[in-house]
Amino acid sequence: MSILKTTKPKLQRISQSSFAMRAKSMTAHLSKDLRDQYGRRSVGLRKGDTVTVTRGDYKGHEGKVSAIMTSEGRITIEGVTMKKMDGTTKPVMISPSKVMVTKLDLSDKDRKRRLEGKKSKVKDEKEKESD
Repeated sequence: MSILKTTKPKLQRISQSSFAMRAKSMTAHLSKDLRDQYGRRSVGLRKGDTVTVTRGDYKGHEGKVSAIMTSEGRITIEGVTMKKMDGTTKPVMISPSKVMVTKLDLSDKDRKRRLEGKKSKVKDEKEKESD
């Protein structure tokens, strides 16, 4: 049996990219209030962030990120499951581009510091524009 290969250059670049590059691409948009609070549009996803599904069959479901599969480029969310034929439930893997972050997990001090630093830069720029 032969192994199928994609002919699309974009997909070839993604499949051959390093773990660090794949992890960097696991980002999601922030909600309007978080966007105003932190002065940025998107943020890298972490386990523990609360997200809302914005596209697809599970649109409107909200829950915490329970796992991040960097190799597949997908996440799983608590409460977003599918029922298998034998009656057991299985978490549904969702693309990070189809979710919106509604609450950030700020238990990591470095993450909090990076977000706060970006916020202060944006605030300084807005003050300069108003002068």
